Amino acid sequence: MARVRRACAAPLYGVALVVVLVSTGHAGQLRSVNDGVYSEVQAGRGQGVYETACASCHGAALEGRVGPPLVGDDFLGVWGARPLVELVDKIHTTMPLQASEPLSRMESLELTAYLLQAGQFPSGQAELGEATLTDVTLPEAEGVAAPASGAVEFSAPAANLAQLMRAIAFPNSNIIFNVQIKDPGNQPKAEPGAASFDYVDWGTSFYSGWEAVDLAALALVDSARLFLVPGRRCENGRPVPVGRADWQQYTQDLEDVGRAAYQASQSRSVDAVIGVVDRLDEACANCHKVYRDGSSEGGGTGADRCRLD
Repeated sequence: MARVRRACAAPLYGVALVVVLVSTGHAGQLRSVNDGVYSEVQAGRGQGVYETACASCHGAALEGRVGPPLVGDDFLGVWGARPLVELVDKIHTTMPLQASEPLSRMESLELTAYLLQAGQFPSGQAELGEATLTDVTLPEAEGVAAPASGAVEFSAPAANLAQLMRAIAFPNSNIIFNVQIKDPGNQPKAEPGAASFDYVDWGTSFYSGWEAVDLAALALVDSARLFLVPGRRCENGRPVPVGRADWQQYTQDLEDVGRAAYQASQSRSVDAVIGVVDRLDEACANCHKVYRDGSSEGGGTGADRCRLD
């Protein structure tokens, strides 16, 4: 087991989502779901799976209720340009969310076929199978308007940099690091009535195990951009160096590793998450040594932090 890494207490950010198509050991040619990668019969079986296991959360028309929509631009905004195997893996390892065990691999394939049919992607003669999953990609979303220039405005930040790190980056990084010593899948979920009036204990009665790891990774991804909000100050009153190239790179590194941690967590594999821990530790350390510990005076104290020399 890798040593338990220290918690990430420095901000990092990024904007690029890089989708890596993993080789399956054969030289398959990339295809689109518009090429007819599932059969009508298979989609019919998948509709039965959906109605039994999914409709109560995602809606009878896949429009989204408790769970997100599974058709249209909202769906493709998440899954577009990604290999279909990632969607099947997500279903097979995590869905239905509150069930005692997830759908079988076959059910996941059939359900995916139904989602393609509901999304009005054409059917073909052959059924969707493992051999083609990594070679088939979903299209990118259309019709999602970019915000007009200057439309996004930020109010003056309430927290200084240290407070923001301690509130979000520090605890959520620790949840990911903790996978090295505790398997999330083996942690019992507390009963709400049995939890003490402690917000940590109480929270585990709602979001625990692998879901807690999922949420921690997503928190790193989406909160990283908060470290680039203009006007935020470091703990010692100096402005956060949001315009510096190295700061922007460090923040991009955290968002990227947060995405990698989320993907690893979706596999429900302890080894997969541990494989991301070194990257998270490195992302934290690279920023710390410049902006927290690496001042010209070498002290790393509150007075020295965010020094720009």
